[in-house]
Amino acid sequence: MTNICKLSKLTLRKWILIMKTKTLGQRIREIREEKDFSLRELAKKIQVTPAFLSDIELGRRNPSEKTLKNIGQVLDAPIEELRDYDTRFPVEDLKRLAASDPRYGFAFRKVIEKKIKLQELLKLIEKKTENKKS
Repeated sequence: MTNICKLSKLTLRKWILIMKTKTLGQRIREIREEKDFSLRELAKKIQVTPAFLSDIELGRRNPSEKTLKNIGQVLDAPIEELRDYDTRFPVEDLKRLAASDPRYGFAFRKVIEKKIKLQELLKLIEKKTENKKS
């Protein structure tokens, strides 16, 4: 899992923080409301439909890089900060990792088959990381 975090440019600490906080859509809505923009106003400024923006905020759709950049510019929010809340699973990174070493694919399947909970997995990773530092 640590390699996955590295591949998707997330540190383990940041990944844990994100999992305990809000999604990208929730953060966009929060900033939009702080800036006192209505959904329709922001949608118009970033040149998308209000329905599409609503879907982004509700986590039903994901913004393209261009749309995310536009949102960041209009809301005066650094795009890197917004990306920190993007919790999409790095599917392509996982495919490359499993293709480079089939043991990763086997490990991913085992995690799914055993229904290992996120908190358990994160604790194992933290423990392993601490042991390496010692």
